[in-house]
Amino acid sequence: MHPSVTSTLAPETWPFSLELLPKPAYMVGGAVRDAILNRTREYLDLDFVLSSNAVEVARQIARHYKAGFVLLDSERQIARVVFPGATADFALQEGNSLEADLHRRDFTVNAIAYNPHTQEIIDPLKGCADIENHLLRMVSPANLEDDPLRLLRAYRQASQLNFRIEESTQAAIRALTPYLVKVAPERVRVELGYMLASSYGTPWLIDAGKDGLLAHFFKDATLESFRQLTAVDNASDRLTQIWPQLGEELQKFVRDTVKTTWLGIAKLACLVNQNPELAEIELQELSYSRAEIKAVITALKLFVQLNASSMSLREQYFLFQEAGFVFPTTAVLAVAHGISIEAVAPLINRYLNPDDLVAHPVPLVSGKELMSALQIPASPLVGKLLTEIAIAQIEGKVSTAAEAIEFAAQIVNS
Repeated sequence: MHPSVTSTLAPETWPFSLELLPKPAYMVGGAVRDAILNRTREYLDLDFVLSSNAVEVARQIARHYKAGFVLLDSERQIARVVFPGATADFALQEGNSLEADLHRRDFTVNAIAYNPHTQEIIDPLKGCADIENHLLRMVSPANLEDDPLRLLRAYRQASQLNFRIEESTQAAIRALTPYLVKVAPERVRVELGYMLASSYGTPWLIDAGKDGLLAHFFKDATLESFRQLTAVDNASDRLTQIWPQLGEELQKFVRDTVKTTWLGIAKLACLVNQNPELAEIELQELSYSRAEIKAVITALKLFVQLNASSMSLREQYFLFQEAGFVFPTTAVLAVAHGISIEAVAPLINRYLNPDDLVAHPVPLVSGKELMSALQIPASPLVGKLLTEIAIAQIEGKVSTAAEAIEFAAQIVNS
């Protein structure tokens, strides 16, 4: 195992030269674990432990390569160097030795070190054996209590690595669950984000729900709420088979700066209170962004309406106006809650057709043109007229700018 591991971790693959790394220095954490698992990453994420001057070493490397420098923790001496396509974190060793540092980590699979100067693997806690057995085992209950986010991280890492959690570790996690209330909500949100992003995370989110890890954050979520996550995955699979483009939309992030997928929004909507106002408070407490909160609220409000057979064109128009980019999430949520695909299909077809005027209206006239033609001032009336023109257009009553202005004049003069 080790020859291939050391070649994967070899300094030739790094964004900086080994010569700039003092002795002793060790690579630790996820990069070592993933190399042993033969998992490749598009983005290189390296962690180093140094016995002294960690921040200064990071600063020198950043300066040498004109890379970004971020001081993550001045007290514990942790700094990050940001390269194109890679980051390298440098931390001061905790304890009097590397072994003491490794004994302070969360799980044995993350407590393996690699010495790039000697190409030696250091594994005092038998993490390599646990990797071979696909087992997530705690280093100690005290370490989990030390940073209670590690309780939730166990489920996240098990989902990402396709590992099982060792029994005594799971028992310790259940016993320590009350400590999770101490964790900053934004840190919890990040762990949730990984599990919400794909179907691999769903069984682990359900287990986390059963084990009480999320009770403090989703106070109204029941076991049925967590089971609904599977229904969302199934609905997504069924819809994606029929409409691959819809599947692509569901995997996109809400925004470039907001790394929650539209499918993740549908799952969040299952866990929060179904009353949109109460859901908004829950999501604010978890420090979700305005964009994410608005998306969940919109999906919760609209999914029950998604039955094309009972909707007029006017109602469909207003639905699409309110849903916007949240429509794919809303469609998945509707199917997950038992609305038939046949009922939703006409709406999905409209959404995916850029030329469909119900879902994607193209104005026949602008507000300025209306005000000029009808000699009316800027007011809410202008917006109302534009809406009525758009609806008349999809109902086939008007099709040109002249007809639109005449139609608006009739409304004003009536």
